[in-house]
Amino acid sequence: MFEQYNDIITLDEMAEMLGIGRNHAYQLLKNNQVKSFKNGRSWKIPKLAVIEYIINSTGIKL
Repeated sequence: MFEQYNDIITLDEMAEMLGIGRNHAYQLLKNNQVKSFKNGRSWKIPKLAVIEYIINSTGIKL
């Protein structure tokens, strides 16, 4: 899933992956719904954190 993305992605890439806008993406990060960290002024998001968010949001049991 999402093979075209690096292991660490940017906020814009996360928004693209989820099909959401930048404001909604910021809300997900600020509310810790997607695990991430800041490097200076830039958000860095593990690709696995986005996949985990999708799985948790859909209620799929693994």
